[in-house]
Amino acid sequence: MKENLLSQINNPTDLKKLSKNQLPQLAQELRDFIIEIVSQKGGHLGASLGVIELTIALHYLFNTPEDQLIWDVGHQAYVHKILTERKNVFHTNRELNGISGFPKRSESVYDTFGVGHSSTSISAALGMAIASQLKGDSEKQHIAVIGDASIASGMAFEGLNHAGVTDANLLVILNDNAIGIDPSVGALKDYLTAVKEGKNPRQNNIIKSLNFDYSGPIDGHDFNALLTELTRLKLVKGPKFLHVITTKGKGLQLAEEDQVKYHAPGKFEAKTGKIHPKNEEHLPPKFQDVFGLTLVELAKENEKIIGITPAMPTGSSMKYMMEAYPKRAFDVGIAEQHAVTLSAGMATQGMVVFCNIYSTFLQRAYDQIIHDVALQNLPVIFCLDRAGLVGEDGATHHGVFDISYLNCIPNMMICAPKDEIELRNIMYSASLGLKHPIAIRYPRGRGENVNWQQPFQKLHLNEAIQLNKGRNIAVLSTGTIASNIKKAISKLKPNEMVSHYHFPIVKPINEKELRSVFENYSKIITVEDGSLIGGFGSIINSFALKNEYKNKVVNLGISDNFIEHGSVLELQNICKLDYTHIYQTIITI
Repeated sequence: MKENLLSQINNPTDLKKLSKNQLPQLAQELRDFIIEIVSQKGGHLGASLGVIELTIALHYLFNTPEDQLIWDVGHQAYVHKILTERKNVFHTNRELNGISGFPKRSESVYDTFGVGHSSTSISAALGMAIASQLKGDSEKQHIAVIGDASIASGMAFEGLNHAGVTDANLLVILNDNAIGIDPSVGALKDYLTAVKEGKNPRQNNIIKSLNFDYSGPIDGHDFNALLTELTRLKLVKGPKFLHVITTKGKGLQLAEEDQVKYHAPGKFEAKTGKIHPKNEEHLPPKFQDVFGLTLVELAKENEKIIGITPAMPTGSSMKYMMEAYPKRAFDVGIAEQHAVTLSAGMATQGMVVFCNIYSTFLQRAYDQIIHDVALQNLPVIFCLDRAGLVGEDGATHHGVFDISYLNCIPNMMICAPKDEIELRNIMYSASLGLKHPIAIRYPRGRGENVNWQQPFQKLHLNEAIQLNKGRNIAVLSTGTIASNIKKAISKLKPNEMVSHYHFPIVKPINEKELRSVFENYSKIITVEDGSLIGGFGSIINSFALKNEYKNKVVNLGISDNFIEHGSVLELQNICKLDYTHIYQTIITI
């Protein structure tokens, strides 16, 4: 019986003690190890299975952490974490107080750059390489592994464009698996496919034209090919580019066959890969599906409705629109800036554009929101999925800043529906025509209403809604956090009853309703699943200050910290947004 190699390896120094002939066995052990743990715990699967041989080869040949290795996007770095002193805690991946699902500088010296979003590796590695030159360190290696369709983003090309006119010691490795979370799209994907199939002449090579030493494509699962080429590239000076072909989900048949589903499949059977069936009958819908299915309904009635998403058709449920009306739904790849300005361009021609982007991903297009949409007052409808605390993906993915970063932009309307029915009706109302751009924020996960597909109702997009009546104390909230307040109020005795007001429209805030609240309640609590600085509570505070109200106001929300990973319930407890903490605030204010 073969001895277990992985049990002997805690860091790259241990790895280097193996012979090259032992590396395939180690690769299989790593596959088994990752599959076993992710099958029980959940997490990102396909991407890391695809880079096992490449990760081993890099740590085997290069002197990490002295040599800088940057992963892009970060969810393909599980093997890297296991080989760099985190094997024994890998089972805590994405859990509260466990290791992060992404590379994180504060977690390990081997994690040279934090990468939760995509397409940052080339710029970061080039910055490191130029800094090494300035310090006189000409031997240090800087390797950017860019995969899962991240090469298609504009920032990646900005980095390549700069690197090509330097002599920086930079190696860019394209992990080409033709898929991000969904299949890659666009002309660059077509070009790379032609290169792989030998249909593109080497002299017509985009990367070579940018002054890179280009090599490949090579098989990213072939140790001999990887080790030979990486050994050669270690001695080549200046910018280098290695094109590596891998299979996402490699080694688990079902993951290879359905790469979209097995990107992050949840819990599954380790031996077969069969996903444990979930009985989802009679459950409330996911908010993303409410968006996606409602958009199809609206598009059926209005030929001017357009859907746009930057590489998230499955995650955002834009896939329904793409299936029903493929000529009016666009996946533009990992290109948030382009998605926003493309939406603006369409809006100038009278189209009703629903631009669906995760809350944290919209941060990448902030200039475009201001200059290309709001400044020109174009009525783009932004649908911000994954608003609020998202759970195990952690600090890079929590959508807690959107109210704050949109609040200061003139012309921008901000909405946060309390449930699926309100989301549906806000979308309908916005589709009827607006004079301004609007952002509609809603959370990851399921709602609470099974019978959500009610007939559309046009809403007045500035009304506040009183959900509960009481005396002395008023709780003001926006968005789905209203359900936690409802639970907190249910614990009160009848003589303690408080009023609860839901503000579906955060900007412009309904000042008439606020005036009534401040004149009728001596104590006010604001609750939001977003940043307190610049958020809903700060809008209420500013109103009180401007109007010289002296009421006692307590704000609950996300404090001035990045919130780490854990379940949504655990994180709400930490942030004092669970119903128990809200109840305590009500009875002690």
